[in-house]
Amino acid sequence: MNMHPIPPPRALGRVFVPMVTLAHGGGGKAMKDLIDDVFISAFANAAPQTLEDQARFDLAGLAAHGDRLAFTTDSFVVDPLFFPGGDIGKLAVCGTINDLAVGGAKPLYLSCAVVIEEGTEVELLRRIAQSMAYAAREAGVAIVTGDTKVVQRGACDKIFITTTGIGVIAPGVDLGVDRVRPGDGILVNGLLGDHGAAILCARGDLALETAIESDCAALHGLIAALLRAAPGARCIRDATRGGLATVLNEIADASGVSIEIEEALTPLREEVRGFCEILGLDPLYLANEGKIVIAVPRDEIAAALAALGAHPLGEGSALIGYAGCGEPGRVTMQTVFGGRRIVDMLVGEQLPRIC
Repeated sequence: MNMHPIPPPRALGRVFVPMVTLAHGGGGKAMKDLIDDVFISAFANAAPQTLEDQARFDLAGLAAHGDRLAFTTDSFVVDPLFFPGGDIGKLAVCGTINDLAVGGAKPLYLSCAVVIEEGTEVELLRRIAQSMAYAAREAGVAIVTGDTKVVQRGACDKIFITTTGIGVIAPGVDLGVDRVRPGDGILVNGLLGDHGAAILCARGDLALETAIESDCAALHGLIAALLRAAPGARCIRDATRGGLATVLNEIADASGVSIEIEEALTPLREEVRGFCEILGLDPLYLANEGKIVIAVPRDEIAAALAALGAHPLGEGSALIGYAGCGEPGRVTMQTVFGGRRIVDMLVGEQLPRIC
């Protein structure tokens, strides 16, 4: 006899007002209805039986994927919320997935915490939640827990999102920013700077007409293919805020190597190159949300490039330079004019509120 019958699915609450009010953050029925209507209905395949204060995982199920957990968190405050190629919801999901994947982890679960400004349109929240749900489904990860807070007008800009991710690293995968050695090749998986350029164009401050779209994408599939082809890969980093230049400096400093790249080999869209020339920006510092920087031993460069190029998110992959035995931490670029310039780490931000 079943002593604990499964209760019937509970009815989800609904929101019948157009704007979020402070009551939606008060912990009562209004808050429950907002969470049900906007987030639970988007993130869950079916209405959950109960809502606990935490997600629960079977340890055996996690261990089936590997022997180490990877855990990361990130906050997203992009302006505007919607831009060509993505939105804050897609950005939050893909950004956290990528932070797990560059460590060699298989992403499995995400949390979602939102801070919402009083007066934000409920329909806007629905669009963002649905975008997050779609991006998570496409990536094969589940959004399993979260939190909602509402603040007074002016205390935030419509919505801030924090996502936390859990993944599992398989045995034998050992990537690290301190593992790069002289002679290693430095690779990227395609055109750089698209996200930063797309965000600035979307703001409309400069009245520029351009077809540039953000490269926002979840890269764990690409990285898995790369690691199968080049299991000796030393380091993978996603070139988000600070762009390629900042990542290269972090790698060179942590590994105690020099790095030199070639301007002629660094892939840039002509529109982005022209965009930067007009505005006086350096494309090496533009943010990316679908690009990784990879260091691989010399004897695995060809295999790595082949694996990257065979994946839809690796079209345009290129070998852009090498790690060397020069001054530790020094990054330089061989320019198209035959000279050499130092590539420093970004100080401050070229563009605020980009991710």
